[in-house]
Amino acid sequence: MTPQQYAPLIVLLVLLPIILLRNRAPRTLRPQWMWVTPAIVVPLIGLGLWGSSQAQGADHTPFDTVSWLILAVGLGLGCVAGWWRGKMTTIQKHADGTLKAQASPLGIILIVGLFLGRSALRSVLEPHAAAWHLNALAVADAFLLFAVGMIVVQRIEMFIRARRVLAGRPDSHVEAAV
Repeated sequence: MTPQQYAPLIVLLVLLPIILLRNRAPRTLRPQWMWVTPAIVVPLIGLGLWGSSQAQGADHTPFDTVSWLILAVGLGLGCVAGWWRGKMTTIQKHADGTLKAQASPLGIILIVGLFLGRSALRSVLEPHAAAWHLNALAVADAFLLFAVGMIVVQRIEMFIRARRVLAGRPDSHVEAAV
């Protein structure tokens, strides 16, 4: 592994305990503000996709059918992962009417697995992409689309469930706190 590949792993090892400690206690959930994160992340990742296609020395060959399929699979898998993460988040309504949400540790494991998978795939894909008839840029972009799908669909799922809880309708993944 090169030093450029070590840096993300070191950052992950430093941030993982902080994230796990932060997610031990439920946090206040404000459904009216759930659109903010996707509104920030989607344009930033869009700029990242555009920037990677404009980068100096990047492969500027147009995407073929397989490349578009790779992008669609990345987005689709991200949507499924986001729905799953949203479903795994516990939402509680307290007596004062506030909502509290606690992320599942499985969701964090999913993100860590994605991060490690992307790092491992990059080191394998770059030298073999041409032999496998894959566009390396499409594979890298598929990981960004995975992140977009996961973030947006998770927020949508949690918003729908939060509205149900506020309306007093039962939800199989929601617990009412006393």
